[in-house]
Amino acid sequence: MILLVEDDARIASFIAKGLKAEGYAVAVAPDTATAMGVMEARGADLDLVLLDLGLPDGDGMGVLRAWRAQRLRHPVIILTARDDLASKVAGLDAGATDYVTKPFSFDELLARIRAALRSVDQAVSTELVVGDLRLDLLSKVAWRGGRRIELAHREWALLELFMRSPNQILSRTQILNRVWEYDFDPGSNVVDVYVSYLRRKLNHPGLIPLLETVRGAGYRLVASGGERG
Repeated sequence: MILLVEDDARIASFIAKGLKAEGYAVAVAPDTATAMGVMEARGADLDLVLLDLGLPDGDGMGVLRAWRAQRLRHPVIILTARDDLASKVAGLDAGATDYVTKPFSFDELLARIRAALRSVDQAVSTELVVGDLRLDLLSKVAWRGGRRIELAHREWALLELFMRSPNQILSRTQILNRVWEYDFDPGSNVVDVYVSYLRRKLNHPGLIPLLETVRGAGYRLVASGGERG
């Protein structure tokens, strides 16, 4: 999940809409107090922060310094209209992963997000491998049994979540919080629908099923795979 700290509603809506279209879950905070609250409550679910500096109740630089003082290591990309060299140096010295000035190209922002996420989780490898299932984090394509599997944005995000937690039971609420917005309607059957989509793509004839339903608990991706005996 990406935390977007931005007080301009128009800019926040534009960025959030674009990120969701790319398969990212997004939480929006319009001020420093909300940002600190989201980090405290949802820090374990956050993968990256987009941080504006000019906020109505304080300076984003102070938020960044506070997080780093707490030894929080989430990648933080500063998004700001401050384009002077001194501000850029101060932001990077405070612990920012990257610094992007407004106005910016959304495609460039996406590239910087991908680079920041790779630097944290995939410094060397750009793939996740569980059993005979392989997921390319750059092309967003999976392979199993020598067959290429094309994935829609949300399918890819869901599969990545399962592959980062092999053999772990994930509840529908956990999946909603990580792959969709954390305040998504818990009564929705969207998780079941997308798990069904993934099953049809992953479970080729003759191969052991990978996605398992745990009655009353949720779903898990079993680490073993390959051909049936």
